[in-house]
Amino acid sequence: MIKGTTLSRIKHLLVNQKTTVCKALEKMDQVERKLLIVTDDENNYVNVISIGDIQRSLINNQDFQRQISETLRSDSMVADSSMTREEIKHLMLQHRTEFMPILEEGCMVDILFWEDLYDNEKIPNKRKYDIPVVIMAGGKGTRLRPFTNVIPKPLIPIGEKAIVELIVNRFVDLGSKRFFFSINYLGEMVENYFNRISSKPYSIDFFTEDEPLGTAGSLYLMKDNLKETFVVSNCDILVEQDYSEIIRFHRENNFKITMVAAVKNYGIPYGTLEVGKGGELLGLNEKPQFNYFINTGLYIIEPEALDEIPANSFFHITNLIEQLRLKGEKVGVFPINGGSWSDIGEWDVYQETLKRHGQRMF
Repeated sequence: MIKGTTLSRIKHLLVNQKTTVCKALEKMDQVERKLLIVTDDENNYVNVISIGDIQRSLINNQDFQRQISETLRSDSMVADSSMTREEIKHLMLQHRTEFMPILEEGCMVDILFWEDLYDNEKIPNKRKYDIPVVIMAGGKGTRLRPFTNVIPKPLIPIGEKAIVELIVNRFVDLGSKRFFFSINYLGEMVENYFNRISSKPYSIDFFTEDEPLGTAGSLYLMKDNLKETFVVSNCDILVEQDYSEIIRFHRENNFKITMVAAVKNYGIPYGTLEVGKGGELLGLNEKPQFNYFINTGLYIIEPEALDEIPANSFFHITNLIEQLRLKGEKVGVFPINGGSWSDIGEWDVYQETLKRHGQRMF
């Protein structure tokens, strides 16, 4: 059961336990939350489901049509009505949770949201990692012309800051202190932008490509500086995810490279036909839905992988990944919900990103 006054506050967060993983992800994107309240057919409280629960399900099963009731944990964190507000606040900080249902004898009687307790503070990463970060900032951004005729793509503004500064800040929150930038087109403007930022709690080394080398080719220039696990990020993406969870996943599974992938659902608005030999109809599919893992442009990489990159040659990171796979090395995929990834490489997506994130802190 959910108490009436509480129900009116959380209707948008409710999801039935029979809902599929795919639909739950869509719901998270719709309400811009990474945590939902699971109910039964009578709208009674059952549990909570987090993006972490869904990520674990997809990693282990990859069944988008699986009901979320099969992914729920028995040890989900909730508060008891006997707890004080300070105790609940401490519990929320300890577990980095967006909100906390408050139960009394199995009935949900109240709820506390992170923003109620911590104002404009972001939910921090669960762990800190001082991990080096490489940012690919040398592209011309041709799809964003005429904007990029004047400024380089990394300096395109989102709110009051350049997108590349937002990316850097996310990794600073993780604990990163060392950054490496691959620059080319209008690269001096990127350098000047960061030189004007005073009292930076991090260092940046800039590497200039005399000619385009591709993501992996650019990494070869930095090979002598990357002697431990490091991150690579495109300069035109925003990923809202606890980065420490990606690093933990990468290390626990001993991957040479981990790709971060956004889950995207695409539907065909028509009935499709399965046709056999001789034009015989084999089946009908009414408005089918398809789910895909989309490469976001964010990677965790082990330094040994750089040994596979040819010197001074154009080499995509996808070439590197395929080369490693052919040699029997493990490459991982860490899924995130589609709404947690913004790629501003095109005008329409940039405009959408401004609407969604322009006033949000990263």
